[in-house]
Amino acid sequence: MGVVSCGTTMLDQGVFQNIGAVTWDTTAKTAGFTAVSGNGYFVNTTSGAITVTLPAGSAGAVVALADYAATWQTNSVTVAPNGSNKIGGTNANATLTTQGQSVTFVYVDSTQGWVNVIDSTSNVRGASFITATGGTITTSGNYKIHKFTGPGTFAVSGIASCSNNNIVSYMVVAGGGGGAASHSGGGGGGAGGFREYKGPSDCYTASPLNGNPGGTAVTVTATPYPITVGGGGAAGTFGSTSYPGSPFTAAGNGNNSVFSTITSTGGGAGGGLGPGAANGSTGGSGGGGVGTGGPNTGGAGNTPPVSPSQGFAGGNGGPNSGGDGGGGGGGATQAGTTIAGGTPADGGDGATTSITASPTAYGGGGGGGSHTGQEFGSGGTGGGGNAFSGGPFPTSTPSTAGTANTGGGGGAGTAQGSGYMGNGAAGGSGIVVIRYKYQ
Repeated sequence: MGVVSCGTTMLDQGVFQNIGAVTWDTTAKTAGFTAVSGNGYFVNTTSGAITVTLPAGSAGAVVALADYAATWQTNSVTVAPNGSNKIGGTNANATLTTQGQSVTFVYVDSTQGWVNVIDSTSNVRGASFITATGGTITTSGNYKIHKFTGPGTFAVSGIASCSNNNIVSYMVVAGGGGGAASHSGGGGGGAGGFREYKGPSDCYTASPLNGNPGGTAVTVTATPYPITVGGGGAAGTFGSTSYPGSPFTAAGNGNNSVFSTITSTGGGAGGGLGPGAANGSTGGSGGGGVGTGGPNTGGAGNTPPVSPSQGFAGGNGGPNSGGDGGGGGGGATQAGTTIAGGTPADGGDGATTSITASPTAYGGGGGGGSHTGQEFGSGGTGGGGNAFSGGPFPTSTPSTAGTANTGGGGGAGTAQGSGYMGNGAAGGSGIVVIRYKYQ
């Protein structure tokens, strides 16, 4: 037996042959072909299965194959022996069905024929899609959905090879404003600002406020993105349920929610009596005006202005008469209404989107309060709270808060006859949702 030199392989009974290097054909094969010994081939089965016929076997012949597009698991490669040659000891076809596989066949002898001496499935590829962590993650078809109901980080570790897939869909909803307390009808809280953008590769049913085109796109890079989810504004309250009910606490604005360059503004507080403003406050959507000493105006929505609009104005408070009542808080798609002729002042409706894979409404305004205890307003769709209603304390039904993680405005307080004070309710917290194609 001779001396074994570097780069040689023992084939049979002490016979050594140098199999040499494989020369790779860099034009991917998209149809069946007969291989040539000493060559390697990238086989592209994107359009369908392919058959590769091996050359006539001679000791030391070598052929290599690699999965060009990582599609062999969908469309396989059939490896056929030449004539009576064998593959692994059998005169029959072999089938390659593993994604990203690469193989190297060496012809040994007539007993075993072609033997696979190298088999790899570690086909390392650049990321085709975004990879990220953060929030509560769910999937819908080919899309991942990250939902943040509190502060967190959307941490992107890999980006897509297709630039359009790096433009994410998002919904950013701020905290709703608090509903005001009043003995003559407080203003309902305005909804938190609502901003949405449906990415160019996405397929869900967006709200009418979808910002594509015309809005602000967010193209992510491999970096962490801090997420801020705004809390709801505080309720306006009296220290006592008996007139004058002091000390008095004014309702508060909701807090902003933030993702990347997108800021949604907290909802405006409802107008009330005492140290708080009689007019509704401005915000993503405006708070309603109080129903006494008026009319008192509702706060402006879409403040500061963005396109598409992030919300609408609150309704005005009623005149200083027996028909007094506070205005409803503005919603994402509709202004709050003004009490008139015994008609309650309802909060404006929010926006419905399927960004989380289920149609859900966000950003409803809080209902406006009444002076007479009869025309209490209802919250708008999308989590707006109802105004105080029912009989005298303590059997009355309190105002309801904006629903958590909808950005709904809080319901306002309302009088229940002479001497009874009605407390408002807090706004609902906001939410941030980010969605992208992951496969």
